[in-house]
Order: sequence, then C-alpha cells, then structure tokens
Amino acid sequence: MADNSIDVRGLYKIFGANGKKYVEAVQNGMSKDELNAKHGHVLGLKDINIHMPQAKIQVIMGLSGSGKSTLIRHINRLIEPTVGEVIYQGEDVCKMSESDLREFRRHKTAMVFQKFALLPHRTVITNALYGLELQGIGNADAEERARHWLKRVGLDGYEDRYPNELSGGMQQRVGLARALTNDADILLMDEAFSALDPLIRTDMQTILLELQEELHKTIVFITHDLDEALRLGDRIAILRDGAVIQQGTGQEIVLNPADAYISDFVKEVNRGRVIRVDTIMESGTNGSASVAIPSGSRLEDAAKLLSDSGEASANIVDGEGASIGSISMKSTIEAMVTPAKH
Repeated sequence: MADNSIDVRGLYKIFGANGKKYVEAVQNGMSKDELNAKHGHVLGLKDINIHMPQAKIQVIMGLSGSGKSTLIRHINRLIEPTVGEVIYQGEDVCKMSESDLREFRRHKTAMVFQKFALLPHRTVITNALYGLELQGIGNADAEERARHWLKRVGLDGYEDRYPNELSGGMQQRVGLARALTNDADILLMDEAFSALDPLIRTDMQTILLELQEELHKTIVFITHDLDEALRLGDRIAILRDGAVIQQGTGQEIVLNPADAYISDFVKEVNRGRVIRVDTIMESGTNGSASVAIPSGSRLEDAAKLLSDSGEASANIVDGEGASIGSISMKSTIEAMVTPAKH
C-alpha cells in the first residue's frame, strides 16, 4: 500500500520580487515586521516542518494572517515556495514538472473551499462530477459515482437543483461530495466550514468524521477555531506569523501549551472533551469498582458513566476487556477543571 503521508520540510514563503534574497536574513532572526518595513517583502511561512500522517486528519490552525491558508496551498502548489520541500510518495511536489503537477492535482488531491466554489450554471450533480470530467472519465461512470457521494452527504433528491436554490450548508455538502467523487488520496479543506452557522457547522463536522471512519483519507483541515480543531484533528499544528508554534495531539497541546500564546488559546477549552482517561488513570485494578470504561474514552464520557452508575470509581479496560488501570469520580472532575497531574 502506498504511503499517503505528507512531509513538509524547511518550507519558507516570502512574498515579493526577490524572496530568496531574504531567506537567510529571516533564518538569522529578521522579523516579519522588519522584513516588510525595510525590504518591502512579506513573510508568509517560516521554516515549516510538519509530518502529516496518512489516513489521519491534520489540522492547521491559527488566527488571520498566521499563514495557514498559504501553507495548504503549497501542498498542491497553488503557491510556489521560496525554498523548501513538500514530499508525497517520495517525490517533491515543489519540483514536479507542469504535466506531473497537473496529474497530481487531478488524481491525488481534492480541495474544499470556504466559499463553496460551485459553478452557478451547473446543477448539483454536474458540479459534483466536474472533477471526473476533467479526468476524462465517461459520463455514465462519473454520474454514478457523483450520485453515490451526493447521497452519502444527504443530498439525495437534489441532483437537478442549482446552487442558488440551496442553503449554505447544502452548498458545502455539494463541495464535499465533489471532492469525494474525485476519489483523491488527499483531501485539502481550507476553512471549509467557517462560513456556516454553528449548528450546520457541527453537522458538517460530524459528517466528515463519519466519512473518515470509512474512507481513511489523508485530510489537511484549515481552521481558526480551536474547538473545531480539537474535535476533528488527529494532530494539530498551530501557526503564528508564518511559523509553527506548537504541534501534537489535541490532548498534548491542552495539557502542555508551549507558551503564553498557546495558553491563551486553550484556557477556555472544555477539557473533558479533550483529555482521555488513560492520562489520569492510576495503575492497578480497583477490586470494588463495578464500572468498566474503555481505554481512550474522554473524561466527559467517563464522568457521565460514573454519575449514571452512582459509583465513585471505575476500571479502565483495553480492547479485550482487560483492566489496565482505574479512575475515581474525584480525579476525573479535578482533571476536567484543573491541570491534570501527569
């Protein structure tokens, strides 16, 4: 099986007439503001090194201007790097020929945009199969595949509607179906749900997670919302001023923020939805506990199980049902409201 992970290595993007000239200055500590003020160039990305594992959701998050959308556009080379590499299946996307890059974009990647990017003169189904048209796939096969994915995202019966007849959430479902119809290995999602109302946004997140359970795509998801990042991301990288400030699992970032900037991000997080029972459990089995909680469960779910049972403690069990540790209601509640001891 091909390795569909993505490795971004030493990636810099300096916008301006002669970006390469200033890479060394940035490497030696020149700030984004100084680069702009003295040389009229803008630092977009600074020494980005991220391993994006295959079949996982890699979230890139940060505030406006942090470089996250610039970064995702380097993966399919919609933006040319100043220096650096984007490695996929042993090949540097940044060095691909025009023809190889065209094939890579058509067959290996699909993109879902914040503004939907649907063609207004095309129906839902002809929007969904547009990528297959570009690949030269016959209309009958393309239509069958498009109908399948439209049904999967809840748009069965809307195939002949036009985008202006759909709500924002429905339009984004068309965008997602179009990306899935292409059957690409890599799904690039740039603030894909940011324009949606909160309830619709949550619904789209659920759909994405359900589809990922089945499809195991390599997904790169851009967001400025930490709650969304924590819900979706197997791994998260946080950017500021074009540089990676911290990366890891959501739990690692919440428990061990790298600096005050990250601490401010995570201080309002619902810790019960992020921290897992394995992090706080004590070794050994509690012989008096009658409740068993699966390893990997969130503290919020563990607290509910304990509350519903009326028990003060529970054993944590692995996939075979063997006890690997124990927790108490007291330690669970404490970990949800104060930094966990680990």
